Amino acid sequence: MKKPFLRLFAGKAWWTTILFLSFVVNGMCQLTQWRGPNRDGIFSETGLLKVWPEEGPQRLWITEGVGKGWSSPIVTDRNIFVTGMIDSKDVISCFDLNGKMLWQVPYGTSWEKSYPDTRGSATIEGDLLWLISGSGELVCLSALNGERRWSVNVDQMYESEWHNWGVSESPLIVDDLVICTPGGKLTSVVAFNKITGEEVWRSESLGGQRSYVSPVIYEYLEHRMILAATATHLMALDPGTGRTLWSYLYYDQAKWSRQPGLIWINTPVIHENRIFLSKGYNYHAVMLEMNQEAAAVTEVFRDSVLDNHHHGLILHEGYLYGSNWLNNGKGHWACMRWSDGEIMWEHDWHNKGALVFADGMFYAYEEKSGHVGLIEPAPEGIKLISEFQVTEGTGPHWAHPFIAHGNLYLRHGEVLMAYKIR
Repeated sequence: MKKPFLRLFAGKAWWTTILFLSFVVNGMCQLTQWRGPNRDGIFSETGLLKVWPEEGPQRLWITEGVGKGWSSPIVTDRNIFVTGMIDSKDVISCFDLNGKMLWQVPYGTSWEKSYPDTRGSATIEGDLLWLISGSGELVCLSALNGERRWSVNVDQMYESEWHNWGVSESPLIVDDLVICTPGGKLTSVVAFNKITGEEVWRSESLGGQRSYVSPVIYEYLEHRMILAATATHLMALDPGTGRTLWSYLYYDQAKWSRQPGLIWINTPVIHENRIFLSKGYNYHAVMLEMNQEAAAVTEVFRDSVLDNHHHGLILHEGYLYGSNWLNNGKGHWACMRWSDGEIMWEHDWHNKGALVFADGMFYAYEEKSGHVGLIEPAPEGIKLISEFQVTEGTGPHWAHPFIAHGNLYLRHGEVLMAYKIR
């Protein structure tokens, strides 16, 4: 008679058993994902430059051929992964740390309608990676050579309801699960076994279309939950069962007829028992507060200034920083006091754009003309220390930067670049 541990894997594919045993032997593998370890735009790099040369930091290398897209490069301890659209397929390319392409494979069909360029980034843990195509194919690949382990078209299986631009989600790994949010009438959030691709649970449906939000883990006191979103609701889920702990109606379609209300992209900003939501388009941002039982949230305040579009907000020492939305082609930069929502300053620097943080400094990448700024956090006013301009590549500068190995990694269209910032 097989022992319980071995019986668990009887009849499984050989690679499934080997991968699981590798996870056990090596312990918890490092998770590398969109906007850093905690999806909050904060990277752990240290010893970085506090001022750049006049012409900008040294560019180490530049490479092309990654396909069209606005997804972020994801950098592990040994490789760089970036997704893009080539012809009608979403592909993922793997590079070494010197910018040499090692392999490139398709993983799904691109979004075929408005703005089809690839937006979802890969999530990597150990020797596996997970990603979602623009048409909703959730795929697990080998991070070593791109070999497909399993796949499921989540949006077809769960009858997802799409908005104008398909899927922009980066999968979330929680323990032994991979999480995605198809939305629709059947369910809002689904969890699969990350090794086998088998469904573990599906949440109740709160209705509404897919959002463009990537889910995140939220921990408060002894509580641990998944925060995920449809186009209308924020919901908190028990990671083990998928049970809805609470939900919040952010966009009420019965009260608002404007289509932009459905365009929700930013992952929530979380700190202690508070959660900040923002989606641009002159739609109000809101600060929520969760009770100690983790059973409900209430609104603390609303704000009409820091309505971040799709570029990410960062909380630093009690203040929230980022760009806002004036129109689709223009935005300012602003700072808000976290405790009460007071706007400390609003400043016009080129245009709105993505923001990340490392070693005490902000790295801003504005979307229209590709200026990259090194900014010192200050609630008294914007402190721009250095800047340079990305001139290679085409299209909007929408890809969020990534920081690793003392380098700043930028993607503009089909071009991938690395700059030395240590």
